[in-house]
Amino acid sequence: MNGRPPLLAVGPLGLCAPRVLSGCSDPPPSRLAVSHMNGDRESTDQRLRKEGPPDEPFATCEDIWAVVLAAGEGSRLHSLTTTSSGIAIPKQFWSLRGERSLLHEALRRATAVAPRTRRCIVVAEQHRQWWSTELSAEPHENVIVQPSNRGTAIGILLPLLHIVIRDPDARIVLLPSDHHVCDESILAAALQEAMRQLQARRNQILLLGISPEDDDPGLGYIVPGIADGSGVWRISHFVEKPSAALARSLIASEALWNTFIIVAHAKGLLQVLSCHFPRIVDEMRAVIEHSPCTGAASAAAVRLYKRLPDIDFSRQILETAASALRVLPVERCGWSDLGTPQRVAAVLRRLPGLDNEEQQSVDRAYSPLSLADATRAEGKWI
Repeated sequence: MNGRPPLLAVGPLGLCAPRVLSGCSDPPPSRLAVSHMNGDRESTDQRLRKEGPPDEPFATCEDIWAVVLAAGEGSRLHSLTTTSSGIAIPKQFWSLRGERSLLHEALRRATAVAPRTRRCIVVAEQHRQWWSTELSAEPHENVIVQPSNRGTAIGILLPLLHIVIRDPDARIVLLPSDHHVCDESILAAALQEAMRQLQARRNQILLLGISPEDDDPGLGYIVPGIADGSGVWRISHFVEKPSAALARSLIASEALWNTFIIVAHAKGLLQVLSCHFPRIVDEMRAVIEHSPCTGAASAAAVRLYKRLPDIDFSRQILETAASALRVLPVERCGWSDLGTPQRVAAVLRRLPGLDNEEQQSVDRAYSPLSLADATRAEGKWI
């Protein structure tokens, strides 16, 4: 298969196109509008509505970079993204409605804080047939290619070093490439607010936590601690994939969904990684300084990756760096990580403009029986 794969489709639907985003229904009121914590916690969006947009013109801030993480395998969704010929295509290259891919939507999302010239995309060499066409118009030096996957920490370290070499004072946002957001304006405002907050937080790492819409036990939760300035909170602890009962209890205590959207000063984030894995950081820096992995993975990088262990950024880095972490609460915005077939079905059912036949098509395709027999024609979900 050459270029992009056929775009995912559910009957007349696909997996979200630009036109869908502006047409989504308004999200329900946020549970985080007022918190029991100190009695005055406001959502980011509410505070921005009162104070107006930040003074900083983000498009012209030369130290702000976005990193779109697009090298994952999407293994949890392989039951839906494996074609009839047995090829598992990562979900970031699919679409919700047969138009633009999830990767394309993430690239658009990044423009809330960074222009195209400071938007880096991390991809995997083994996925070249799916990203090469889609990213052909991106600046060559901004397409960073991993020889293979070695966990999320390595996938972050590679572009981080590229950016630090080019811009030592960079502020960065890390954006997963395989999420769906109904109301992009809420998330864009939160990204801008996080960048503004970061100006006074050089050694801190901000995570965006979204007010839960349901008690999904398959997601990660952030439990906020005490307030640390206007709109930002310390992190008490993380809970990964709780039971349904615990998820309900977490939501009642104002826990947030962990989006894995991270905002930090590049040097500060690099320092955290260096504290945990100094040798790997030094080896990776030496490789990149002599042979950057832009457009293609260098031979030196291939040799290094063969020796690298898999390192999970959340479990092995973030959960051990609590003192440097803060969370910025974000209103409900129709966010989903599309991490399971059930979550994909829930998003499809919420898309505007579905008629009864289309709703029935989704219900049939995502019934437990259909999901158990998930062989798909190439490019189709049913």
